[in-house]
Amino acid sequence: MNSLDWAVLIGYFGVMVAIGVWSHKRVDNVSDFFTAGGKMPWWLSGISHHMSGYSAVMFTGYAGIAYTYGVTSFVTWSFPIALGIAIGSKLFAPRINRLRSRLHVASPLEYLKNRYNLSTQQALAWSGMLLKIVDVGAKWAAIATLLSVFTGVTLNQGILITGAITAVYCTIGGLWADALTELGQFVIQLLAGISMFVAVVLKLDDKHIGFFDAWNQPALHGHGKPLVGPYGTVFLLAFLFIKLFEYNGGMLNQAQRYMATGSAHEAERGARLSAILWLVWPVVLFFPMWMSPLLVHAQKPDGSDSYGLMTEQLLPHGLLGLVVVGFFSHTMAMCSSDANAIAAVFTRDVAPVLSARARAWGQRSGLVAARVTTVVFLALSMAVATQVNSPTFKDIITVVIKWVAGLMGPIAIPMMLGLLRPFRRSGPTAALTSWAAGLLAFWLVNYPINWHVSGGVPLQYQVSVPLAVSLVLYIVIGYVKPEDTPERLAVIEKVNTDGDAVAVVPVPAGAGDDVVGAP
Repeated sequence: MNSLDWAVLIGYFGVMVAIGVWSHKRVDNVSDFFTAGGKMPWWLSGISHHMSGYSAVMFTGYAGIAYTYGVTSFVTWSFPIALGIAIGSKLFAPRINRLRSRLHVASPLEYLKNRYNLSTQQALAWSGMLLKIVDVGAKWAAIATLLSVFTGVTLNQGILITGAITAVYCTIGGLWADALTELGQFVIQLLAGISMFVAVVLKLDDKHIGFFDAWNQPALHGHGKPLVGPYGTVFLLAFLFIKLFEYNGGMLNQAQRYMATGSAHEAERGARLSAILWLVWPVVLFFPMWMSPLLVHAQKPDGSDSYGLMTEQLLPHGLLGLVVVGFFSHTMAMCSSDANAIAAVFTRDVAPVLSARARAWGQRSGLVAARVTTVVFLALSMAVATQVNSPTFKDIITVVIKWVAGLMGPIAIPMMLGLLRPFRRSGPTAALTSWAAGLLAFWLVNYPINWHVSGGVPLQYQVSVPLAVSLVLYIVIGYVKPEDTPERLAVIEKVNTDGDAVAVVPVPAGAGDDVVGAP
């Protein structure tokens, strides 16, 4: 990078801070900070939902998968996300929006206290927060890895720089700042992605390699197969189920985008827009990564530095700075949205249980607590980021795929399925048992069993078994021990009907024949 690239990068950071300062004026209370007061237009919600699902992991971990295996990086990652969000646009988006509009909550987990009980809410809140700290830590490590490739700064310096800038705008501006910066980041990503796509096509042409002929080159042998290596059919199906829950609210930050719109219908439209973007745009971003074996030789065994090396070689100064800004925009979008979501969970769900003073917070004190919590979460995640590539966490893609995908299911299943009428019989026993058994299954599959299996447990089972265990137990226990009390049924009906609809609350199991609720 030269002075022009640095000017682009510094200018970007300045704009992000300016947006945070401007958004500060729109945040008057906790609802504004966490859900934009329900005033976010559906198209902004959709773009924000899309952008908050990215990070620099795509340009490191998934770039390594693309470098090593080819198109499976799209088939087993962004395609399941697009399909999962499309399904969730009908199944989850309207119901999550009604959590705010009908139950008047500001945290995606706030409703669990009435849907199940306080213990269930606290178990999911604490485990979700801890998992998010690890998840965001991996994202900081990913962007710091890229920053070190371009600038030579150390990993810890890169983590500090990106984390500090993100803390400024998302702490003072809340969800409005997150969404508006994500809109700007989407534009930057569009320009950077197209620039890189064109640069790769031109470089292939210089080598007399046609757009379609490239797949016949020896270096790309087998790279056109949709499922290859550890990313097979079982992995794809498991990832589809995981992403169905994760990207529709299971990891909390996407749920806030649904909650921020004015109505259930607008939340559905925003989700559909996000699904379309996930289906189309990653193809443009992935194409240079698929071609990278023809253009560069990765220095790292997993190929995670291939995209960074290719960018340095192909782009002129100025455009190089723009692509580096694109890397930052991905990671800062996801991390800032995660920080806002976790701050909502802590201040709305956890702190009132721990402290009597927290239960007495007013609008001003609650807003201060939300901002302080955001800073603390970012600091903790940055501390975890310094431990990525350690014996505990291993490499970035291991954290994202194994830890996050494997542990997300047990946390998300009670939260997400608890919204749906067909699972109304599943109460706190089903929720807590499925959660605990899923976490135990993750530990057993990834450690004791993995140690005693020759070659280790295949990746697809490491991520799918915890989800399967939680899902089966949640459903079975709900039928064996139904806990659908009138109060819990009333909560379900509120999130399944709009305000002007008349909900017919079903009779609890064992109290008479069930009456199906209003459509």
